[in-house]
Amino acid sequence: MPTYAYACTSCGHKFDAVQSFADDALTICPECGGALRKQYGSIGVTFNGSGFYRTDSRAKAGGSTDASASSKTESSTGAKKTPASTPASS
Repeated sequence: MPTYAYACTSCGHKFDAVQSFADDALTICPECGGALRKQYGSIGVTFNGSGFYRTDSRAKAGGSTDASASSKTESSTGAKKTPASTPASS
């Protein structure tokens, strides 16, 4: 069950309440009987697994040079392709 933070608008009393999602929000301060307001804060988020770290998206040191070398080789050989020769007639 989630924990909600409340603060009184009259006296400034702050407290946390553990409530179900189905429960209505608290509206009356237990200290002075004034109006309550929910407080919203930042949430800590942790991403686990592959793809979330800066190093996960980088290719390996040897892999990136091999990939660039192979693409250069293919492009240079692709540009120098000669048309197919016609078969010799017998």
